[in-house]
This record gives sequence, structure tokens and C-alpha cells, in this order.
Amino acid sequence: DAGPVDVGTWGGDYAGLLTKNVEEPFLKSKGFEVVQDQASDAPRRAKMVAERRLPRGTTDIQGLSAAQMFEMNAAGIAEPIDYSKLKNAGNIIPIAKYPYGIGHIISGKVVVFNPKLVTPAPTAYKDAFDPKYGNKLGFIDIQYQYVMLAAGLAAAGDMTNLDKGKELLLAAKRGGARIYPTNEAFAQAMKTEEITIGLMWKARAVQWQNAGISVDSIAPSEGTMAYVSGFMIPKNAPNKAGAYAYMDAMLEKGAQENFAVDMGYAPTVTNAVVAPDLMKRIGFTEEENKKMKDLNYEFLAKNDAAMKEWWDKVFKA
Repeated sequence: DAGPVDVGTWGGDYAGLLTKNVEEPFLKSKGFEVVQDQASDAPRRAKMVAERRLPRGTTDIQGLSAAQMFEMNAAGIAEPIDYSKLKNAGNIIPIAKYPYGIGHIISGKVVVFNPKLVTPAPTAYKDAFDPKYGNKLGFIDIQYQYVMLAAGLAAAGDMTNLDKGKELLLAAKRGGARIYPTNEAFAQAMKTEEITIGLMWKARAVQWQNAGISVDSIAPSEGTMAYVSGFMIPKNAPNKAGAYAYMDAMLEKGAQENFAVDMGYAPTVTNAVVAPDLMKRIGFTEEENKKMKDLNYEFLAKNDAAMKEWWDKVFKA
């Protein structure tokens, strides 16, 4: 018995693939008892903040975006990563290696659309906020941060220009834009053609293509916003050894290769081997990579609460 590992994670496809590609082959076989605490990131972050003065928290490792890991570190909640405890540390690509967490998967925020019903094809983030699409335009509730940043980039060429971005979002709302609670709900709406255009990670678009949904994607002309999702360890995690074992498991070559196939996210380790045709579908061209934009995590940490309040009380109202 290697002990229990309590993992905070989103539910849905991601949770299932963690079980399939990380937990069952690399942890449960070694005697770890893995328990997933599934919830969207906002309540999980709030729970960590509420528990930070306790000697023992209730989770050992938490799945968050790079921006959210930065926020938890700024709040004094994240355990500094001791990379000497990870046998796979030397394989991690630089953009996924943080003092307070590790990137598990990487993709970019693209415009997704139904190529049968949206012509001409979109070319920019700005197209994904155009009121002309009416109620065929959709947004995802749990991705409010990235939607608002993309709106700022589309409206003013600056992700941090929230005021201009809000104007764009409200115009889309007046046009009839729909809001879906989860990535899976958005996918279902694309499948039934309830909506035909929106924003999503390129990796998810590939996953939906594999499932037979009529969807294509473009890297926006403004430059693609990078998305890194990974894991951090709370300072008061009861089983830090188990948390490190989980991190090492997610970095295993086989786990990373299977996530590329199953979920369409590019690996965050250099030794993963992905077929060239698949890498072309899930990755970006050299020119698109040059224009890829990393997020301002400090700005997000300072403004997240206000962004969420506006999103819930004004945009969703």
C-alpha cells in the first residue's frame, strides 16, 4: 500500500483520461489509492484558500491552469517544487516548468467553427465575437478568463484591455450569444448545430473531430493565446510523496503520448513521440508558434475576482 492520493481535478473527459492514462497504468499498479475530487477550478481554489491555515488540507495535488497555479502561489498556498524528486524532470519543456507547478498538457486558444455552416471561414479572434452570428455563437462559462482576454485582444490588441473586451462581449450577448456551463456542453451544441462558432482549445477541436463532429479551427491573426494546464501541490498536502509520484506519472512518456492521441494536447516532455500527422493537427506552424502569446499571469491573479464578478453579474445576467 503506497497510500492514498487525493487529486483535485476537473470532471468530464479530462478526469476519465487521467484515470486511463496516468492513474491506472502508473500509480494504481504501484499500490497507490487514487481518489479524484472533481469540481470546476473556482470552488477548488476557494477550498484551498479556506484550508490554508490548517496543518493538513484535504487534497494532495490540484489540477489547474498555469494562471491559476500562479494565483495559488501568490496566495502562499503552493508548495515549491523540488525537481530532484522527479525522475522525469529533465524532460519537461521550459514553458511547462514553474517553481510552483508543472504543466501537464499544452495547447492554444483558437476559433472553432462548423465549416459547413460558417463561410467564409473566420480568421481572427474578433470573428468569434461578431454579433452577426446571433445565437449561433457560443461561449463557455468555466473559460471566462480566456474569453475575456481574447475579447481584449480582439478589440484593442491587448489582452489586459478588459474594458474594450467587455464592450465586444456585451455586443455579442445582445446579438443572442449563448453560454454553456462546460466544454462538454459546448461540444454537444456544436454537434447538434445549435451553435456554429466559438472559442476553444485546439486540442479539444481535434478531439471533437475524432468523435465525428463537424468542426474546424484557425489560429487567430491576433496571435494565439497559449494554454498550459498542469498540477501543483498545496503546502499542507497530507501525502506529498504521493503528489510527487502523481506528477512523475503524468510526465511519463507513455502517458503523454496517449494524452496526445486521446485528447489532442501536445506533450510537455521532450521524449514523447507523436506521429507527424497527429502533431500537425494538434500543434501549430512555425509562424503560428512565433505569434503565440503567453498570458500575463500576474495581471490575471490581480484581476480574476473582478473578472469573475463582472462575468457572473453582468455578462451572464
